[in-house]
Amino acid sequence: MASNRRAFLTATATVTATVTATAVGVLAAVSSPAAAGTAPDTAAAALDELLAGNRRYAAGRPRRPRDIAGHRRRLAAGQHPFAVVLGCIDSRVVPELVFDQGLGDLLCIRTAGQVLDEAVLGSIQYGVAELRVPLVLVLGHERCGAVAATLDHLRSGTPVPGHLELLVAEIAPAARRTRALPGDWAEHTVRAHTAWVRDAIRADSAFAAASVVAARFDLDSGLVSLLP
Repeated sequence: MASNRRAFLTATATVTATVTATAVGVLAAVSSPAAAGTAPDTAAAALDELLAGNRRYAAGRPRRPRDIAGHRRRLAAGQHPFAVVLGCIDSRVVPELVFDQGLGDLLCIRTAGQVLDEAVLGSIQYGVAELRVPLVLVLGHERCGAVAATLDHLRSGTPVPGHLELLVAEIAPAARRTRALPGDWAEHTVRAHTAWVRDAIRADSAFAAASVVAARFDLDSGLVSLLP
C-alpha cells in the first residue's frame, strides 16, 4: 500500500474541504457549535453530534439560520473543528450538509472512494495532532462510482485508464474479498473498503489520540449508519 500512497502523492490531488458555492452560503448561515464555543470535546460527544445532525438532515429539519457576519468574525479568529470526516468526492455526499454542520465544525478530506494516500494521512494527522480533533469518521456511501469502476475492471479485466488505475488498485482488495458473498457485490465492497480504511487509520500510531469509526451514507434515505 505504501507504494500506491507515494504514487498518489505525485500523481493525484486530494480534495480537502470542498463544497459548491451554493453550499458554502448555506453552511455559513447555520448555527455552528465550533464557532459558538460549544463544540464537543470528546469522541463520543462528537459522534453524537454528527448523528444528531444527520437525523436533522434526513428529516429535512436543518438548524435555523444565524448571524452570518458574526459567525464569520468568530471563524476568522481560529478554527476548532470537532471531527475529521474522510469521505468520497461524490457531489451528493457533502459532509457538512449530510451532518448538518456549519463552517468551522468539520475538517473534511475527500477523495474518490475515500482512498488513502500520504496527503490524506498528513491531513488527518494535522487535525488530530495540531487541532486536537477527537474523532475521525470514514464515510462510505452506496452507489459509489469508484467502486463501480473497480468492479467493472475486475469483471472485464481490461486496462484501467490513466490515474483511475490507482483508485482501482486501492479498492480492488475489498472487492476480491467480498466477491463470493451473496447479495449486492457493490454494497459489500463499499462496506468492506470503508471498514478497511478505518482499520488502516486505527493501526497507525499517528492517530492514537483520536477515536476512528466507519459509517455508510444511504443516498435514498439520507441517513448515516455506523459500520461494525
